[in-house]
Amino acid sequence: MSTNQTIDLTPPAVNEKRRFPSFSKGATRTATVLALLAWTIAVFDYGLFGTLLPAMQESFGWSESEAYAINTWIAVGTAIVAFGLGPIIDRLGRRKGMMTTIGGTAIVSTLTAAIPAGLGVLSSVLLTVVRSFGGLGFSEQAVNATYMNEVYQVTEDEKKRRRPGFHYSFIQGGWPLGFLLSSALALAFLPSLGWRSLYVMAAIPAAIIVWLVFRKLRETPQFELHHKLTELEKHGKREDAHALAASYGVEHSSTAPLKRLWEPHLRRNTIVLSLAWIINFFGIAIFSVLGSSVLKNAKGVELSDAFWMLIVINLLAYFGYVFHGWLGDKIGRKKTIVIGWIISGLSFALMLSPIASDPFLIIVTYGAGLFFLVGPYAAIQYFMAECYPVSCRAPARPSLAP
Repeated sequence: MSTNQTIDLTPPAVNEKRRFPSFSKGATRTATVLALLAWTIAVFDYGLFGTLLPAMQESFGWSESEAYAINTWIAVGTAIVAFGLGPIIDRLGRRKGMMTTIGGTAIVSTLTAAIPAGLGVLSSVLLTVVRSFGGLGFSEQAVNATYMNEVYQVTEDEKKRRRPGFHYSFIQGGWPLGFLLSSALALAFLPSLGWRSLYVMAAIPAAIIVWLVFRKLRETPQFELHHKLTELEKHGKREDAHALAASYGVEHSSTAPLKRLWEPHLRRNTIVLSLAWIINFFGIAIFSVLGSSVLKNAKGVELSDAFWMLIVINLLAYFGYVFHGWLGDKIGRKKTIVIGWIISGLSFALMLSPIASDPFLIIVTYGAGLFFLVGPYAAIQYFMAECYPVSCRAPARPSLAP
């Protein structure tokens, strides 16, 4: 697969105007499918930990409080890894960044399966360190969203260029699909194969995705231009860099990407969006990641029943992405995010109340809560790409939620 032509990075003539080379419909379709698969597999690894936590708790001999404490420390480590990788991945590029994050996911899954359970505190420390690098999988989301945002800007597919939020929502829906996959495999294989085999299963498709990305995807012309501008800056050719950027009608800055996030015209976006992600992640960590534990401990559901209930709930959540992607294109992404999260909070409050006592009501209220909790991320991911210039999109994206 390739773009229709290569980007012209030669010095432009005075006042010359250029256009980015376009992505064909076939190239766009291939990128869309691989982006969905990459995000689904990255979430599959992460979702396994939440899904399998009760089984791992028994294997490692943790109490409930110890299990949740380890999960908390893993969340902290994941945040550090995810935020630290943003600037590095921005230097690698979108395609290499996707390969790095998915390849890292395969390694993390394999190492998780190999951690011995009989070493007491050392086992817990090893697990915490290894699972913290699950932040690689979360960072795939930032690369994925940035890559597809740039592809949809230059695609020949008129529908995707006109309604990018709606079409990207199908990709972002890989979050509940990953959890659905982890719940389905746990239901099918946990009793017979044990939790370690499931992590090995997660590593295999991740390795395949890395190979497919290497063979099928090429870098976006926007990043190729950004890379060229960075090279010109390093060699002291600042005027040449600004001239080349101007020929494509884009903004160029020599300021470091992380520093750019705090420039006056971007500062408010950075503060508000960071707070929104951090606060909302409490709900994600409890109701999306630890779904089996919530159903088992808060509602008294048997673990085997919790797995099939989560399959249905996450299937409902997938359509939440499609709905919010469509709604964001219609009424605006900001309104879509606010409305969705308010309804989500009310739905989860109802689910945790004594009113939701039978399986049907638990599934309906839990499903509605997850539908409106994770669905708005189809809008916020694309909204963030629209809020920041190319040079700092990856660092601008907090990668700690679906």
